[in-house]
Amino acid sequence: MNGPPDLRLYLVTDTALCRPRPVADVVRAAVAGGVTAVQVRDKTASRRELLALTRGVQAALAGRPDVPVVVNDAVDVALLAEADGVHVGQDDLPAAEVRALLGPGRLLGLSVESAADLDAALALPAGTVDLVGLSPVWATPTKPEAGAGLGLAAVRSLAAAAHAGGLRAVAIGGIDATRAAAVAATGVDGICVVSDICTAADPETSARLLREALAAGGGR
Repeated sequence: MNGPPDLRLYLVTDTALCRPRPVADVVRAAVAGGVTAVQVRDKTASRRELLALTRGVQAALAGRPDVPVVVNDAVDVALLAEADGVHVGQDDLPAAEVRALLGPGRLLGLSVESAADLDAALALPAGTVDLVGLSPVWATPTKPEAGAGLGLAAVRSLAAAAHAGGLRAVAIGGIDATRAAAVAATGVDGICVVSDICTAADPETSARLLREALAAGGGR
């Protein structure tokens, strides 16, 4: 990637919610509608399946090098696919060790669910983590283990602290077109969406509506 990626509208894929359509088809349509970054996530897939899924998404976006493709959790898959980065959670491999595997230049995101999580991320050596995913804004059925939502006030506070420490911040959890403007107004660099795009009959239109809502909330 040349320069920092555009994180305004960050799609996190869900294979089950995309069915019966292939994930790659949903991603292609969503990017046409304004999605700016994609995270390939499938907690039920084998590593072999996740690799094939990631490569399928990359092929679908072959003409869009400006849209980064990152892999959820699986550093080995990201390396084999030569993906643009990895996103890890609090229970995944330690961020510092993931960065050592990835080397410089690839995006590393880390889920943050509390002020303590953010403090730990900010204490890492500079350049370890690029962005934090503030999770969840609201409770969501796509990730029930994440627990109760942070709420907008906490997201605003965490995003400001992340920025002060040199990190970018995106928000995820229960965000749809009716809530996107409010989340954008907290000052995050972008919103992450799963269901509102993956279940949409027309992912391109859904993405376009989300971009319009972001603009209304002060995003671009």
